[in-house]
Amino acid sequence: MHILQIAILTGLLLFAAWHDSRHHRIPNALVFPGAVIGVLLNSLLPHDMGGLDILTSLAGLGVGLIILLPLYLLRALGAGDIKLMAMIGAFAGPVSILMITVYVLLAGGVLAIGVVLVRGKLAKLMDNFRFMLLMRLAGSTSINLPTTETIDQSAGKLPYGVAIATGTLIYLTKTHWG
Repeated sequence: MHILQIAILTGLLLFAAWHDSRHHRIPNALVFPGAVIGVLLNSLLPHDMGGLDILTSLAGLGVGLIILLPLYLLRALGAGDIKLMAMIGAFAGPVSILMITVYVLLAGGVLAIGVVLVRGKLAKLMDNFRFMLLMRLAGSTSINLPTTETIDQSAGKLPYGVAIATGTLIYLTKTHWG
């Protein structure tokens, strides 16, 4: 990635994390123009300056859109989180978005543990995890797996945009300056 791409993506990610932590939403007014900028920069910048071609950038957008889709379908993530990952994919391409996802999931786990501990909800988290595990082990197709909305009480909502930004920035730092 070119330093211009990294700078723009960093600004978009920092704003997304801030907005998500304040409002529990990632605005479309951020992710849609951000995705267009990612595709345009990758289309205009030459390969030797870190640009991807338009098809690779669009493939990254597509992979970013579907990579965490199962978590959205379980209602564990919001639509804004999925669209933010698509925007990152437009900047990073399909291979890099796969690696970024690993960092995002790790950052999300650390964030979840931190939030649960700060809010004193560890016991509730463990009860919910046990319930979901038992339901899964039951293995019956007639039993619907619980979502975050069907469990009696959630251990808490996370501003997952913070984890997405953190994981992406750690990946960028590691691959470009590490």
